[in-house]
This record gives sequence, C-alpha cells and structure tokens, in this order.
Amino acid sequence: MRTEAVVFAGTAAFFLAVDVLYGLWAREPAGTAALTVAFLMALLVCFFFARNHRVNGDRPEDRPDGEVRERSGLLDLFPPHSGWPVLTAVGAAVLALGVIYGLWLALLGLGVLAAGVGGLVFQYASEDDDPR
Repeated sequence: MRTEAVVFAGTAAFFLAVDVLYGLWAREPAGTAALTVAFLMALLVCFFFARNHRVNGDRPEDRPDGEVRERSGLLDLFPPHSGWPVLTAVGAAVLALGVIYGLWLALLGLGVLAAGVGGLVFQYASEDDDPR
C-alpha cells in the first residue's frame, strides 16, 4: 500500500500545483473549484492507502522477499445468490433518470437505492446467516 500512497500523493501534489497556477493565472472560479476537488479526492485516496499501510504493514507484494503462496487462500466472502446488488443497480439507474426527468422519480430511485444498500449491508447481520 505504500507505493499506492506515494502515487496518489504525487497526483495530489500535481493537482495542487495546477490548481494554484490556474487560480492565479485564469481567475476563473469553476476551474479552480474543479481542480480543488480533484486535489482533495486524490488526497483522500492517498490518506486511505497510507493509513491502511500503517495499520496492516507491508503486503507480500510490497516486500522483495515476498512469495506468491503468502497471498493464497480465501480473500473474502462473495455471496453467489444475492439479489441486493441488482436492486442497488436498479435504484442507482432510477435515481439517475430522476435527476433528468423529475423529483418524484429521483425520490423513488433514492428509496430503491437505500433499500438495496441496506440489504447489502445487513445481509449477514446475524451470525447464523454467515455462510462461512
């Protein structure tokens, strides 16, 4: 994660430098705001990777002596028969259409999206539901 943190720190530094130069030279608020948001988003990703590296340490692929077998095994739980991702995608699509066509459709899409995300989050809330 250290390499990713350095890459995104460089990206954030680039956006900061371009933001300052653009703000001084162009004096146009929309471009300056967009570059500021790009800087903040790159900084957020950099913070995530740096914090993750600080908590978990080096991964096998970060070390010169790391071996492939160190990363073998179960990575995570991916439920094969869940309908919640489909409901979440439908909710996001209806919400996006609602932004174009009207507030009533956006509110309907927001409700469907909230139900899908809630279902994803609480799918294995009780320990006897966990398939592991």
